[in-house]
Amino acid sequence: MSYKTIMVYVDAESVPQQRVRLAAAVAEKFSSTLIGLSALAMRPPVATDGVVIPEVLDAEIKQMNATLSQKENWFREFAGKLHQKLEWRSAIGFPTDVLVREARGADLIVIGRSKPQGDLYSTVNLAGAVLNAGRPVLVVPDGIGSLRAKHVVIGWKDTREARRAVPDALPFLHEADSVAIVEIHDTDETGLAQKNIDDVANFLGRHKIKAGPKITLQRTGSDAGQLLRVAQDAGADLLVTGAYGHSRLGEWFFGGVTRALLTSSPICCLMSH
Repeated sequence: MSYKTIMVYVDAESVPQQRVRLAAAVAEKFSSTLIGLSALAMRPPVATDGVVIPEVLDAEIKQMNATLSQKENWFREFAGKLHQKLEWRSAIGFPTDVLVREARGADLIVIGRSKPQGDLYSTVNLAGAVLNAGRPVLVVPDGIGSLRAKHVVIGWKDTREARRAVPDALPFLHEADSVAIVEIHDTDETGLAQKNIDDVANFLGRHKIKAGPKITLQRTGSDAGQLLRVAQDAGADLLVTGAYGHSRLGEWFFGGVTRALLTSSPICCLMSH
């Protein structure tokens, strides 16, 4: 199993060198086609005396197309030095909507996590992409330009989303030197948590992936914080989790794990919904 096509979102109004470098290296590792994608949306038109001037709209569209064309040239030149199998796609439209639509052509989507995120006319909304793409999403924090994925941590919770995330990560897991499985549980759930991660380890073993250590942690404070501490202690640079196991509204209201990882994880996160 491998990723045959990797799609990386290329912000139209910045120069995401590190993210594209990482995506190109992953594409090279798996002999994948790398698709660069960018989009810009029309901002609300400025009206004079209640009348929108067509020439202003035409000029703005022309400028947006020129910006996307320049970004294509940059992508082909920069990524082309790192990887040979390239494609490019761009569109006038809201970036998140364009990404979700184009996700049909990818096995894995690479998106950057910037602080602060830009507006919806020029940048992808991470939560919207993870929820709606229907593909695993690799979220790359700013400042990260490589992903060895030799030590990987799976943050397990017995949900549909986690059950999707593990198979979605199999190409990385096959190449890893160590794969730790972690479940954080309430006080009275130690036995169940151990059974859960034993099953996950057996599943991976049938895919010829040796998983260990298998860690159960009693919940103390933030689940995301506990996961990240385990990952950092293991020297991991990739965390695999399900995303939005509750509704997105519930996650944001109660401060869920997905929200915390999207906003603060210092390492790459592969998420599936």
